[in-house]
Amino acid sequence: MSNPDSNPTTTTSCPPPGSAAHAGHAPLCLSCGAPTTEPPLPPWSASSDSPPPAYRPIRMPAINAPTNTAAIVLSPVPHPLPVPPASPPFAFQVPAKRITSPDDIARFHASLHGRHFLGFIAALSSSVHGHKLSDPLPSPPSPAVSALLDLISALSAFVASTPPLPHNSRYGNPAFRLWHEKISESANQLIATIIATAGSPNLAGAEVELAPYLLDSFGNATRIDYGTGHETNFAAFLYCLARLGLITEPDYPAVVLRVFAAYLNLMRTLQNTYLLEPAGSHGVWGLDDYHFLPFIFGAAQLIDHKYMKPKSIHNPDILENFSKEYMYLACVAYVKKVKKGPFAEHSPMLDDISGVPHWKKVNSGLLKMYKAEVLEKVPIMQHFLFGSLIKWED
Repeated sequence: MSNPDSNPTTTTSCPPPGSAAHAGHAPLCLSCGAPTTEPPLPPWSASSDSPPPAYRPIRMPAINAPTNTAAIVLSPVPHPLPVPPASPPFAFQVPAKRITSPDDIARFHASLHGRHFLGFIAALSSSVHGHKLSDPLPSPPSPAVSALLDLISALSAFVASTPPLPHNSRYGNPAFRLWHEKISESANQLIATIIATAGSPNLAGAEVELAPYLLDSFGNATRIDYGTGHETNFAAFLYCLARLGLITEPDYPAVVLRVFAAYLNLMRTLQNTYLLEPAGSHGVWGLDDYHFLPFIFGAAQLIDHKYMKPKSIHNPDILENFSKEYMYLACVAYVKKVKKGPFAEHSPMLDDISGVPHWKKVNSGLLKMYKAEVLEKVPIMQHFLFGSLIKWED
């Protein structure tokens, strides 16, 4: 029996010793220690505002989680910059790798072409603000843009003639090496078609410098993998064409909405057909196992959209009906198709971005993130190529 002079800490009543309340896990009376007659808590339901009793955060710390988030947020937004034109006489050369350390990364970003390459990405992004993939182009495709589309069509045809081989591993169908051999044999001829659209004898021999960028744009034939470094080499290929005057600023909408969209479709085909392994993937802390640029361009497409907001990626009807018009939605739909489980678990970064109020802020944040997480990472940029069109400055 409790001390009548003490202050009770609970007002629940104690049942008789033989009652059913003594069994199970009923709450105990703090005065006598016996189970109380307090009614049990109602069962948790999904409609409740509070988390379930056994709730644990779905996001656990990851080894490869971004650690410089504050620095990315505080960094300036990359702005569009004009591509500095290359002037004859040209001295085309086989480009080579030069980056081996963080100091080299800093030297590249301080250089003319380091600044203007990122400005080129920002300019491409800016050119498609508010434009769907099916929108008419502001101007007809230039001969060089048409030749680029023909090049990607030719590479797609090689996939049809190079079926995957019997293979038991999760990644890396060896038929990809056969496909890559075909583009290696055809690269100079395909690039020569693009160069010929300029009608200038000064560009003769440019294939020797442009071909390595193109060949490294579709993945590594030895490792049978693909990642953001290869995607960046395709952007560098386009930058070199811009330096030679083959692509001009009026072409930028077509370069994104036609050429890059076709490149992305080809890469999805290669990834699915030959099971390309993600190269240096960030795992769940990346936007995508393979790509980054379509998220930047796709967010730009959606800027100032009347109805679709970043949170709209959680609406299955929107993804189904509009993924063919907006690259960002197409990438999210692809992620949801190939990855299993709750979206917030397998793609926490995309889930976080969906909470941003406006697409303009998403776009600017992704541009900053691309610089920090791709162009400033030695494991990625150690494969970047430098020649006479993207010069390494000692």
